[in-house]
Amino acid sequence: MLTELRISNFAVIEHLSLTIESGFQVFTGETGAGKSILVDALTLLVGGRASVDLVRSDAEEAVVEAAFSLSATTPVIERLRETGSLGPRETELIIRRVVSRTGRNRIYVNSNLTALHVLQSLGGTLIDIHGQHEQQSLLSAHAQLDVLDAFGHLKDLRREYASQYEQWRASQRALEEAVRAAAERAQNEEVIRFQYRELVDADVRQGEEEALTAEHHRLSHAQRLGELVREAYELLYGGDASILSGLGAVRERLRELSSIDPGAGDWAAFCDGATVQLRELAQRCRDYQRGLESDPARLGVVEERLDRLQRLKKKHGGSVDSLLTRVEELKKQIQELEGSETRTAELGQQVVEDHALMEALANRLSDDRARAARNLETRVKEELTALRMDQTRLQIGVEQDRGESAFGPTGRDRVEYLMSANPGEPLQPLARVASGGELSRVMLAIKTVLAETDGVPVLVFDEVDAGIGGAVAAVMGQRLRALADYHQVFCITHLPQIASQAGTHFLVEKGVVKKRTVTRVRRLDERERREEVARMLGGLAITQAARDTAAEMIGEAKREL
Repeated sequence: MLTELRISNFAVIEHLSLTIESGFQVFTGETGAGKSILVDALTLLVGGRASVDLVRSDAEEAVVEAAFSLSATTPVIERLRETGSLGPRETELIIRRVVSRTGRNRIYVNSNLTALHVLQSLGGTLIDIHGQHEQQSLLSAHAQLDVLDAFGHLKDLRREYASQYEQWRASQRALEEAVRAAAERAQNEEVIRFQYRELVDADVRQGEEEALTAEHHRLSHAQRLGELVREAYELLYGGDASILSGLGAVRERLRELSSIDPGAGDWAAFCDGATVQLRELAQRCRDYQRGLESDPARLGVVEERLDRLQRLKKKHGGSVDSLLTRVEELKKQIQELEGSETRTAELGQQVVEDHALMEALANRLSDDRARAARNLETRVKEELTALRMDQTRLQIGVEQDRGESAFGPTGRDRVEYLMSANPGEPLQPLARVASGGELSRVMLAIKTVLAETDGVPVLVFDEVDAGIGGAVAAVMGQRLRALADYHQVFCITHLPQIASQAGTHFLVEKGVVKKRTVTRVRRLDERERREEVARMLGGLAITQAARDTAAEMIGEAKREL
């Protein structure tokens, strides 16, 4: 509900601050007092067009600010949270709109600077204004569908359909992607298979390149390695002057030394150890030399293999590891190629099955909507008759579109409300035939029928009493008061039969302060309220009879609560 409204420098309103309660609120006052300005201000809060003409002549900017306390179950809560305008646990909403004379207009939602389209998206989900055509939510095809589904209690079925619709769209996207990917792979199939066979035939192994590089280095220096190892062997063992021969002579001398001096007895053992190690080293040199024979053919094989690896790395990646990875990638692509036909067929079957389920739900929605439309027509007709619009015909058309493109998130139905206000006139869309007052009464009738299911927290009725009076006005007042059990209802009226039904009564007055016209709004107490209803009954000359009648009307309305 709207809990507080503040307006500054807006048209003829200099400063206005209203604390507002729940229930049925009426605004009355003399013609031209500025009642419609309040509607203009509320219109700005739901994304209405801002104009420099709205800024009071002696001010640089006009400000309209409203605070709302929202029920956790109000549909607009989720939309506000989706846009980031409301936190997960927040239910208090403050909207502030600034209209600047320079054209730099600003919108704030809970102190956050917000784009106009966000405010407009709230539309009739926060405040539903029934007056001028451009603010009538009932003129929207989407709103007309929502009204019908709410009346028919079809929201659960609609959600089930919407979920299946999204499943079908997801299946379609998966199929389209599979077909596209298969087509791309098919175009490159020959290249993929060639590259895979090339790498498989190459039989690249982990660590192979390092081993071949080392072997190539040895084979390239085979002659010099042979010379070095041969010389080393000769020095160790090859002649009378070899190290091992000299070491034998050393041993003989150490043995004689130890026979003379027992303290050197273990020296010969050191010599024996060195002899064993050097003989092992000499044996290794001889074996290395035998295996080192120059092999030009092997060198050519190694060079060819290294060259092949280098070319493969340049073509497929920068390392042997990347070649091995590429083999697995190509293998997977070939498997996908071989399985793509099966996969595409499976996805195609899934699309068919999802479509069948979606179509069945869409048909159920269409059938249920057609039945709900007939019932809603009957119920609204009863309300219109009570509002003395018994010659008005209202028809709710539900037409099922055909073709794949007809399916959407809400089904495949086009719903349109058609109206004929006068006998003999053809049915036409509401926007073409209904005046502001007629449309407001049609909306009042629909809102009365939908009182328990409609989730819009605030309803504003302007011009609803145009061209009526007497018993019809009394019925209208009762309907508005009954709506207030489920919504916060605001009504601008000239009729005492409606004003007397209100829970809260505000008076809109125009006066002159410091030679400037100023509109003020104040809440009336019980005595002031009786006086205002009496004025509405009898004009400027308020008689005691008018006061008594006003008191009786207000009292009777209270007794009916």
